Amino acid sequence: MAGRFSLLILALHISLPAVLSNDCDKGSSCNGSTSIDEDECDNEIKLCGNHSNCLNTIGSFHCSCHEGFISSLGNVTFKADSSAKCIDINECLTMKDRCGPNAKCENAIPHYHCTCHDGFISTNGTKSFGHGDTDTCEDIDECQGDEICDQNAICSNTPGSYQCVCKAGYGLKSGKSNYTENQEHCEDICEVDKTICGGGTCHQKADGHSCACHAGFTNYGNKGFYCTEINCDVFRDTSFLKEAFLVAHDLVVQLNQICLKLVESVNSTELDGEDLLKRLLSAIDEVLSSGSFKDNKKVSTFLNLVENILKLIGPFMKPPGTKRSSTHTELQLLLHKGAKLPQGAEVLSSKQAQLDIQMETAAGDPSSYPGFTTVSMLSYANLEDSAEGFFSGMKQKENKRFKINSKVVTVSVSNTNTTYLQEPVKLRLYHLEKQNEFNHTCVFWNPSEKGGTWSAQGCSVVESNPEYTVCSCNHLSSFAVLMALHDMKDRFELQLITWVGLSLSLICLFICILTFWLIRSIQSPRTTIHLHLCISLFIANLIFLAGISRTENQVGCAVVAGLLHFFFLAAFCWMCLEGIQLFRMVVLVFNTQFKSLYMMAAGYGVPAIIVTVSALVNAKGYGTKKHCWLNLDFIWSFFGPACFIIIINIFFFLITVWKLAQKFSSLNPDLDKLQKIKAFTITAVAQLCVLGTMWIFGCFQFEEGTIVMSYLFTIFGSLQGVMLFVMHCLFSKQVREEYRNILSKFCAPKKKSYSEFSSSQSSKAQASKSSHDTAECRI
Repeated sequence: MAGRFSLLILALHISLPAVLSNDCDKGSSCNGSTSIDEDECDNEIKLCGNHSNCLNTIGSFHCSCHEGFISSLGNVTFKADSSAKCIDINECLTMKDRCGPNAKCENAIPHYHCTCHDGFISTNGTKSFGHGDTDTCEDIDECQGDEICDQNAICSNTPGSYQCVCKAGYGLKSGKSNYTENQEHCEDICEVDKTICGGGTCHQKADGHSCACHAGFTNYGNKGFYCTEINCDVFRDTSFLKEAFLVAHDLVVQLNQICLKLVESVNSTELDGEDLLKRLLSAIDEVLSSGSFKDNKKVSTFLNLVENILKLIGPFMKPPGTKRSSTHTELQLLLHKGAKLPQGAEVLSSKQAQLDIQMETAAGDPSSYPGFTTVSMLSYANLEDSAEGFFSGMKQKENKRFKINSKVVTVSVSNTNTTYLQEPVKLRLYHLEKQNEFNHTCVFWNPSEKGGTWSAQGCSVVESNPEYTVCSCNHLSSFAVLMALHDMKDRFELQLITWVGLSLSLICLFICILTFWLIRSIQSPRTTIHLHLCISLFIANLIFLAGISRTENQVGCAVVAGLLHFFFLAAFCWMCLEGIQLFRMVVLVFNTQFKSLYMMAAGYGVPAIIVTVSALVNAKGYGTKKHCWLNLDFIWSFFGPACFIIIINIFFFLITVWKLAQKFSSLNPDLDKLQKIKAFTITAVAQLCVLGTMWIFGCFQFEEGTIVMSYLFTIFGSLQGVMLFVMHCLFSKQVREEYRNILSKFCAPKKKSYSEFSSSQSSKAQASKSSHDTAECRI
């Protein structure tokens, strides 16, 4: 009972304030103790604005936009206290192809509508349809209606339109392939295009037209195609051919007969192109295997004949062509047949060359298309030997000569006009000598100039590296790559100076070696340096004279190059020790000497390390095709250390000369000024040569026009041994005294007996005594 009473009091406590209060919630009205919701949407005033619906809620309302609209805040619905408004949705932007691929979408309020393009109609039979329709636009087949093309044309429906295409044997004067809306009408093709048959007569037929070729023209049996002129004269004149290339005579006679059949419009489509091609390659092998023919007229005849035979044989091959090789040739031939002209790029390749050509270029003018297109590339194994030396068509500088550095390649196409191509062809030719010290030039064989010569006209280099050169040419012919060699002027004189100078140097170096090795009174660490410098140069010069041109054996040539590399570097290292020792003696005035072990390590150990590392890095850098010396792209393994030593020696030389000048000015004050200058100059120049600075001239031997530097380098380099003898032997007072003592032993008179001496006259005895005292040889 007590629990029920407490629950009653709690209920009264909760409900009493509401009963006693007179306030109602917002959006509601009070009726006594009952709160009644007000419907705000039941009002003439549009609380949500246009294009929207008002939805009442307890105590409030919210708004929703009509279909095809959206609130300015981006939502479909919005609350009563929002400032949003309903705006139209552009359905044409929110969805691509809303109306389908063949219609145009146009926005409307509240939705959109679609309009079919011209030539299309909706599936409901109208031009347009709207939102909610499932219609699409379909093509109108104009050809199903009344005859809209003339009687010589066929109507062809196209999406949204149609075309009137002329029947076989008819054409349009405008040259177009079709027309619409009665713009033109089709006429007899033979009347419309007077040149459709080229060198032939046009005849209209039910299935098109045919061309009856005139004399001297042919369409290779393809009656509906252009008649091209064919020249059989190249196969008729066999008198010179029989004299120059007897092995090809029978083949040319047969080809002349084939050519005449073509000219006479006799059906020759059954000719065996494979057999003709086989016979051609066999004949070329026989010609090239018989040896080189050093005659530019023969080269012109040979290349012209091959090019014309390839053009003649090409149409009789089977598509898509063939690729074959023989002893002296590599051939790839492409053949396209059909009414449509070929398009796109094609690549023909062999071991020696690669051709990039557009088929439109090979086909030529569409108006004279003979119904086929051929492209052939033929490379010869040894024709460069026969074509070498004919460079009168090249612009040659004074000290430049050319050499063929690729195989000769003939490129032939069915296009009869290849003297100037709108789209150049690219030809990659691989080098015979893969070196990068030469400049390369793209050339073609020009038979019309001086009987035949290589010429660069119309060809340019696109890319060149040690492996190959890419040529771009605006005409077709036989091509090759030339490398430009900078020929030394007066080469014989330079060789003569080299041989004479090195021979004298060897004699002088041998005397120096005997002097510093056998005469004990002059031996010292300084003369030890002289001795090993002379030994290194003696061995290097001897190997140079004996083996610099012995390139027959590749391994032996590499060994010679390695020995020259070592001993010349050893000479430079001993030169460096020479300069350092001279600097210590003249400038620092030290009496201390190098230890022999250190000198040997510097003189022979350093070059041994350099040569070993160089051989491991690039063994092929030793030996070239002309000389047993370092390859030019590897030459800095020698010139790098050499230039470093030269720079050090020049530094020591300048300081030494400055100190020597001071000494010359203080010694012998009574000496004539001219003699002092002369003595100083001779000493300075000799010392400069001894220190190896003449090798500086060798750094200028890689460019054209350095003949002066070549003479200076040859003279000073070959006579270095002589300079060493003069500097270290003849200019040395101590060595001269030893030479006098040695000569006196061979030139002094023999001792006489006592009786002979007693009977001698006093004047003769006095003369004999005087001669003995001076130790001079009367000779």
